[in-house]
Amino acid sequence: MNKRPKIGDIIEIPLSGTGYGYAQYTHKHKQYGALLRVFQVQEKVRNVSELSTFELQFTTFFPLGAAVNRGIVNIVGNLPIKDEFKTFPTFRAGVANQSGVVEVWWLWDGENDERIGKLSPEQMKYPIRGVINDTLLIERIRSGGSDRSY
Repeated sequence: MNKRPKIGDIIEIPLSGTGYGYAQYTHKHKQYGALLRVFQVQEKVRNVSELSTFELQFTTFFPLGAAVNRGIVNIVGNLPIKDEFKTFPTFRAGVANQSGVVEVWWLWDGENDERIGKLSPEQMKYPIRGVINDTLLIERIRSGGSDRSY
């Protein structure tokens, strides 16, 4: 049976080996799809309401519908979205040069791009625009990864 994800759904992500990651589906973007807010937790929770006590680890786009339908992740509940996560986040994007350095950054609010050039330390904390697959999602949860790469 196909289950269509809904805003507010809590997603349980089995991690390779032992443990579980959890995320909340907070927004749907017409081009990038499901926006997940991934919590800093790698253990099974008994009650999804416990997740409100965990910090945000990272934010990313993820092909949620396909992952649910293929049994890669499971919907285990639905919670109201915290006020701090109701607003669509600003993302950063840039193309790395041959040395792997991004010289010109862009900020994106879900609709518009703005050329920034160099980012401030605060802007470097913004999530990177892009869609990740289940392998990278699991890897980032396991490694404690954040959006501060690049």
